[in-house]
Amino acid sequence: MIAQLQLNNKTYQVDLSKPIDISIPMNSSDSVLAWYLDHLKIDPVKMGDFVGEVDSGASVNFRNIQFNPHAHGTHTECFGHISRGMNTVDQFIQPGMYEGSLITVELENKNEDLVVTKERIQNAIADTNLNTALVVRTFPNDSLKKSINYSNTNPPYFEQEAIEYLVQIGVKHLLVDLPSIDKEKDNGKLAGHKAFWNFNGNIRKYHSITEMVFIKNDIPDGNYLINISFPRFASDASPSRILLYPLTLEGKQ
Repeated sequence: MIAQLQLNNKTYQVDLSKPIDISIPMNSSDSVLAWYLDHLKIDPVKMGDFVGEVDSGASVNFRNIQFNPHAHGTHTECFGHISRGMNTVDQFIQPGMYEGSLITVELENKNEDLVVTKERIQNAIADTNLNTALVVRTFPNDSLKKSINYSNTNPPYFEQEAIEYLVQIGVKHLLVDLPSIDKEKDNGKLAGHKAFWNFNGNIRKYHSITEMVFIKNDIPDGNYLINISFPRFASDASPSRILLYPLTLEGKQ
């Protein structure tokens, strides 16, 4: 199904029948993992002689799932992740389609940390013009991002100045292939999260951060419709599914 869109005074075409899924499946054994937790658990319900599994003789599969959205796969979070009280992603973030872009940023080594810098983002984003949602693929990039245990590995993160720049250019929904935009062990500073949500000012309550996506190398940088969807968990974060739809300027192939 081909749709035509007017964005920033330009006409784009998009094939809505060909989504590109950049979310990581939440598996019980070999999926990505972070924050010092074990893998998620998927177990059949057991009540007396009943075992909720067809392979065990039940008429249906009836399983419990125990997981943490921040640790066990692709997830979308709201400002409630760092606020007092129960501010939930389903209250403040609207699932749906957002115009945006995908950029690739090479990590920079600073003081034995790998970081995303403002300068690298500025260079990568120069050729895009749709930044309501921004997907950042970090390089080096390989399929290990779908199964690595990030705990105690000091993963790459965004410098605060890089996040402040994204806020300045109007990014409302930031999607990254890292376990966090902040350093793993930063003594609770969370400088990137606080900068993105303008936590010390007029809080950007309706803006989201999605972490632990995976973008294959053969997906080109450029403009996309970005679908952010998640179940309605009343929590600061929810597991999410992220789909990209390439945008083509009318008249170009």
